[in-house]
Amino acid sequence: MKHYYGNKIIINSSKQIFNKLIMIQHKLKFSTIIAVAALQTVCITSNAQTKTGLREVYKNDFLIGTALNTAQIEEKDSNVTKLIYQQFNAATPENIMKAEIIHPAWDTYNFDLADKLVAYGKKYGIKINAHNLIWHSQLPPFVRRIKDADSVKLFFENHITTVATRYNGKVYSWDVVNEALNEDGTLRNSIFLQKLGPDYIVEAFRLAAKAAPDTKLYYNDYNIEQPKKRAGAIEIIKKIQAAGVRIDGVGIQGHWHMNDVPLDKIEESIKEFAALGIEVMFTELDLSVLPNPTGRPGSADISQTAAYNEKINPYTKGLPDSVSQKLTQSYSDLFTLFLKYKKHISRITFWGVDDGQSWLNDFPVRGRTNYALLFDRNLIPKEAYYKLIELAKQKQ
Repeated sequence: MKHYYGNKIIINSSKQIFNKLIMIQHKLKFSTIIAVAALQTVCITSNAQTKTGLREVYKNDFLIGTALNTAQIEEKDSNVTKLIYQQFNAATPENIMKAEIIHPAWDTYNFDLADKLVAYGKKYGIKINAHNLIWHSQLPPFVRRIKDADSVKLFFENHITTVATRYNGKVYSWDVVNEALNEDGTLRNSIFLQKLGPDYIVEAFRLAAKAAPDTKLYYNDYNIEQPKKRAGAIEIIKKIQAAGVRIDGVGIQGHWHMNDVPLDKIEESIKEFAALGIEVMFTELDLSVLPNPTGRPGSADISQTAAYNEKINPYTKGLPDSVSQKLTQSYSDLFTLFLKYKKHISRITFWGVDDGQSWLNDFPVRGRTNYALLFDRNLIPKEAYYKLIELAKQKQ
């Protein structure tokens, strides 16, 4: 009896287990159907974004670019990689081609990451704007220790020739000289001005043109939409041209605040730079939504700092609708202007892919939460993104 009862329990238990397994199987089949449907939805959405993303809808107007960091270049996150491919057809490295990284010691060059960037661009059909050859900031420490002019000149010549030659024809363009001007339009008192004199900019373009005949050459700076600094940039460009040296374009960085986008000055700058027979680009575009503690509009001088306090970091829990609407309107106004002058503008580059990447989270105050770009921290497009898509489609 005991044995029979035990077998009965075993048989009943087996039936229960069998029934549960059937139920689980049905659930798994249903889950599989749901998963397949979700995957199909993702694929459809992905294909739709590829066909209607920024790079596609603006393809007949100007390039749409972004700044890439090391993790993005190395494709650490497949979702980010997919977004970049869907939305952008131009890219600028944030840091990896600056002298301190690519040329860390006198006889040492580190091309690993730059080579990866070139391969990345080729893989995804993205034109690479190399950034930059000559800049007073982010120099390798050994350069700052140089005392005599001849050694600075030798570094200057070797650096430009070696790096530009290596990537001739592999990158689309170079920011040859970056941020050489003060706010009043005079030349910045950099180590290059001190040791090489005011003609160093012309010489940089001469060396770059010789080393990279198949690459476009640009001057890049912030606030050069402002009249005094714009006049200084125009003087630089005219001096290069008068020397018979090639310069293909000028990059206006575009680090503005959403409440203070100088549209009239931007428009005048497009006209004046285009009149010189060169391309105009907006190369590091972002619109801050946070209070500016420095009181200097549009500045990207990385030496600026300010102390943290809660009043200048008001949106840690998300962006209010009213602020989001203002951001959307400011981007819309900008792109309306860009489209008006699209025959003169060759590229618009956002300085980062999403809000989490933006340098403005730490500039000029570390640890803030900014919302300066078109995609949020979860890679979700903002209202501003859809507005720019709408603008592009309206002009078709």
